Amino acid sequence: MWIVILFVLAILVFLEVIRELHCFQVTEYVVESDKLTQVGRELCVLFLSDLHNHVYGKENEKLRKAIVEAHPDLILIGGDMLVGKNGKTWTPALEFVKSFPKICPVYYANGNHEQRMKEKPENYDASYEEYKKQLQLAGVHFLENETVHLDKLNLTGLEIPLTGYQRMKKGNVEFQEIVQRIGEKEGEEFQILLAHNPCYMDLYKAWGADLILSGHLHGGVARIPGVLGVITPGFQLFPKYSGDIYREGEQTIVVSKGLGTHTVNIRFLNPAELVVLHLQGKPCAKEENPV
Repeated sequence: MWIVILFVLAILVFLEVIRELHCFQVTEYVVESDKLTQVGRELCVLFLSDLHNHVYGKENEKLRKAIVEAHPDLILIGGDMLVGKNGKTWTPALEFVKSFPKICPVYYANGNHEQRMKEKPENYDASYEEYKKQLQLAGVHFLENETVHLDKLNLTGLEIPLTGYQRMKKGNVEFQEIVQRIGEKEGEEFQILLAHNPCYMDLYKAWGADLILSGHLHGGVARIPGVLGVITPGFQLFPKYSGDIYREGEQTIVVSKGLGTHTVNIRFLNPAELVVLHLQGKPCAKEENPV
């Protein structure tokens, strides 16, 4: 009897894994800050991460439809849209992302896959430069340890050292290395930081970002519902930040569960997601009527 039950459960788990590898959900979060009051209106920001060349429908039509229907003011890309391999294996990601600037402004911060291709061109037929060039011609703005000043917003893209990406253990990244790469936080405007790897969240918080957007961990591969992810693609157990929104003091952290998979090609109770952020000023407290 128990063998039959276990067999049925195994089949159900297998079917759920297959289903989750072929669908995605739209996850919406509200981010409030006094600093956003200066913007004067709500901003809809769409955040994508870790597509890894995955395709939903012909030419990614299902994902593109969801993006258009969100009516974003800004599209932010958190890296690993491709898979770091030789040749033009990035074509699906390229053709998909090229269409984004027709919707709204697009800013792209690299993940470890793009960064590895950029920093070690001899291993990848120098294909990163071609990928980047074609996206720039389409109107995509890359943030490679750079900051752009938007209307009442600052947006920074961070690339940590590649040694910060380790299997089985956390790498070693120092706060000063982050400052050397992107400088000190500038101004009093609302600051968004695109930082692919959430394992160094304490450093990003110390840098002073108001909103930190990360990915990389694919939601923890499998999730304990309502609690946390189980294991990272680098085989580290129970990461603190794996896929959710985290409000810590005046800072907000959003870690995308990603849109694709790599290394561990499994999702269980962990659907891929397109993240939609509604940025708005904090509502003013109503004054009580005097007695």
